[in-house]
Amino acid sequence: MIINFDELTPGQRYFHTIQTLIPRPIAWILSEHSNGSFNIAPFSYFSAVCSDPALIMISVGRKSEHEEKDTCRNIEARNNFVVHIPDMSLIDAMNASAETLPADVSEVDRLGLETVPFDGFPLPRLKAAKVAYGCELFEIRKIGHGSQSLIFGEIKSIHLDESVIDRTIEGRIKVDAEKLNPVARLGADEYASLSEVIRMKRPA
Repeated sequence: MIINFDELTPGQRYFHTIQTLIPRPIAWILSEHSNGSFNIAPFSYFSAVCSDPALIMISVGRKSEHEEKDTCRNIEARNNFVVHIPDMSLIDAMNASAETLPADVSEVDRLGLETVPFDGFPLPRLKAAKVAYGCELFEIRKIGHGSQSLIFGEIKSIHLDESVIDRTIEGRIKVDAEKLNPVARLGADEYASLSEVIRMKRPA
């Protein structure tokens, strides 16, 4: 079967893309509202894009035709945000945080998520998350006909829970993927956990 994207609506293109570009990591992003409370929302159009500087990218659509999503608006206004990598123990709260709510309503408060100080970073992090990136806004680019926002964040620090650290290899920390067991996004209403981890050496 060949699907010609020129013949599809934007919604159909989106649907076919998310069904096939799998699995995708989830950026569970904490940002600060104008009232000082905290927003948290999941995004799976997300990846690392550069190491110098250390940049990640999140693609964020609009809440409506005339309204930016809280995450984008908060980051644009206040620069700092925290990206958590949710594990399977957090999947219910992560999914619940995707609900569309009025501006400045805190999902963190609504869901009873506990935050703790993120050492050396101005925003807190979720206590239960095993991995968190403290990020500073690098750039926002508006692309496409629907005003999609590409948010580039520079990683300033990483929190790693001791429980997911395997060992140190040549001065670099090795994270145990099975102990982290991150939530992977599939298509439609589907998610996945890690099953078999295959290890093989890269050719020289």
